[in-house]
Amino acid sequence: MLKPPYMMSKPSDGDDDTSVIVDVKPKTKRPPLYKVLLLNDDYTPMEFVVHVLERFFGLNHAQAFEIMLTVHKKGVAVVGVFSHEIAETKVGQVMDFARRHQHPLQCTMEKED
Repeated sequence: MLKPPYMMSKPSDGDDDTSVIVDVKPKTKRPPLYKVLLLNDDYTPMEFVVHVLERFFGLNHAQAFEIMLTVHKKGVAVVGVFSHEIAETKVGQVMDFARRHQHPLQCTMEKED
């Protein structure tokens, strides 16, 4: 017979019935999130960066253009926050795509605080 997911204390020998039911729930922690960052360089065309943002991050043209300008002006911009696996995949996709098109665009990820 399977035991239910709670424990009961043994009843005392006296006439006071002080059984306690304790619900045992495992504490789950949310997995850490990772920021995906695009870094500025002096060679990758702005249009290419916009295209990457639209293609791999699902941004519309206005959003992609805005982030591209942030990368251009500040040198770096967060383009999304994802689980480790998704962030890693997106970084790989962007880096592969940039290399295939002979651009030095850099994309990295870092753990969110």
